[in-house]
Amino acid sequence: MLVPYQLPGILVFGSEATNGTEDAKARAHMRFAPPSLSASIGCRSPILRAWFFAFGALLLSAIAEARPAREVVAEAAVMMDADQQRSLVEGLGEGEPGDVSLWLAKWKEGEVYLYQDAAGTDIAVLLEGEADPEGKQTLSRVADGQAVLDADGASVRASKDDLYLADTDSGLRRVMKGVTDRIALASPDAKKRLQAVQDTGLEQDPAKLVLLEQRLSVETDRSIRNALAEAMAMIRLRDGDPAIREAAVLELGELGSIAAQGAIKTVRGEAEKAGQAELVAACDKAQRGIEGHIARVNTVGTLFRGLSLGSVLLVVAIGLAITFGLMGVINMAHGELIVVGAYTTYLIQNLFAGGIHMSPFGLKINIPGMNLSGGAWDCYFLVALPASFLAAAGVGLLLERGVIRFLYKRPLESLLATWGVSMVIQQLFRLVFGANNVQVESPAFLSGNWTVNDIVFGWNRVFVIVFAVLIIFLTWLVLNKTSLGLLIRAVMQNRGMAACMGVRTERVNMMTFAFGSGLAGLAGAFLSQIGNVGPNLGQNYIVDSFMTVVVGGVGNIMGTVISALGIGMADQSLQQILGNPVLGKILVLGAIILFLQWKPSGLFATRSRSLD
Repeated sequence: MLVPYQLPGILVFGSEATNGTEDAKARAHMRFAPPSLSASIGCRSPILRAWFFAFGALLLSAIAEARPAREVVAEAAVMMDADQQRSLVEGLGEGEPGDVSLWLAKWKEGEVYLYQDAAGTDIAVLLEGEADPEGKQTLSRVADGQAVLDADGASVRASKDDLYLADTDSGLRRVMKGVTDRIALASPDAKKRLQAVQDTGLEQDPAKLVLLEQRLSVETDRSIRNALAEAMAMIRLRDGDPAIREAAVLELGELGSIAAQGAIKTVRGEAEKAGQAELVAACDKAQRGIEGHIARVNTVGTLFRGLSLGSVLLVVAIGLAITFGLMGVINMAHGELIVVGAYTTYLIQNLFAGGIHMSPFGLKINIPGMNLSGGAWDCYFLVALPASFLAAAGVGLLLERGVIRFLYKRPLESLLATWGVSMVIQQLFRLVFGANNVQVESPAFLSGNWTVNDIVFGWNRVFVIVFAVLIIFLTWLVLNKTSLGLLIRAVMQNRGMAACMGVRTERVNMMTFAFGSGLAGLAGAFLSQIGNVGPNLGQNYIVDSFMTVVVGGVGNIMGTVISALGIGMADQSLQQILGNPVLGKILVLGAIILFLQWKPSGLFATRSRSLD
């Protein structure tokens, strides 16, 4: 038999039974007392009532922690007393994060209904399974997921119209949001914690200040600690004490909080109306600090974007620096060799996923894939890099043997011939892959970004910089530390003398062109990660490639590096200064034309076969 007894602010149903099982069941039926209870026991002081409420919420929190979230939601949904509902939901903040968020979302989004059984007891239920022609579905209990049974033991079916919605009012929804915010602030995922801190700061809810202070006391991640300081300062902007608001404004200025600009302007307007000169001065100082921070962020961001653009140009142009710079062949099909590498990456991606399914020339090709996912699928790009090099090198080899070898020392004829070849290859791409672009998804290690002091470094842009450095290093090794490189340099400097020394110049030409073509394929593999792949992808870079090689000095690899980085930096800087990308590119092109009028041989002139 259960008998009531009282604790401060808590109505508890104890048990006369002495065994542990019944006593545990009795403790599980504890309820927070209605607001009138604190008054009935003589607690008229607001401070004491607040203490009683906090004590009750703490006790219920301990109970909720030991119970699954679905049980607590099922119990709270059928309660008529709003205070009891809010107290139970508040206690969910200590539960399992994923479970709590799931069930609160179901309740808030209107998926929880109330069903009254034969005994007149309200039960929180969900509608499960397929609806029959009458729109009825099987009912399952929220508390345990078991089907609701009628007196005969059959599953009860009902429609939404037969049930009452377990509604939520604005106060309960605020408590739910507070619980989910508290869970997000304690998330083991640093990115989710950071996002939760930033969102909480933007809300500027004074009630959330305690949560942020508690999180700050245990947080170890430096970036999140900075975000917590910024969020707390933004909340303190809503404080009624001008001194606290002034301190918060100055702190946001020191932090360079870009997100706080609007809030600081609002505070300044209010302070100006109230005649608070010191607060107005603090707001002006903070705005100057934030503007200086923004200028520094833009400067570093521009440098990074310029470096990444220069690296893209370098990756694209390095192959052309071999075929055009060293061999003197004006290869207008260089862009299509880039596309070969990009489409090779696309095919490798499909092999790692669901397979290759195409219908080129009316023939159906179905190659089953490995159906990989996660980290295993991400490895496709590591396979695609050498595959792209080999595929483009193979196409370059065929091009050299079929066309180029007949046109050495005839630059105009080689230009026209390779331009025609590029048209043919583009049409082949359209027939095989279609005229529309195809999407190549980036692996996880190339997705996302790294943010340092509001400066965003995209992983794919960081990768292209490292990738360009690696390509330059490997190219230098091949040309200067291998027997093939020695033969290439000999033939390029004096073909006749090299032939007299027994060097098979035709084979060296073939290998050199294949090597330069393979580098173009590597460029295509990377470009597939920063944009869509289509038949015309290479045409977007062919002019920039020639421009980079010519400015650096025909045949000089180091000149190509300096030229690519210089053009990239100049392009991004002018775009940032002028605020007009088109005008920036026009000025860069004009500067290049003037430079070549002054130094036609480029930055570094190199003696090669084309200059003999």
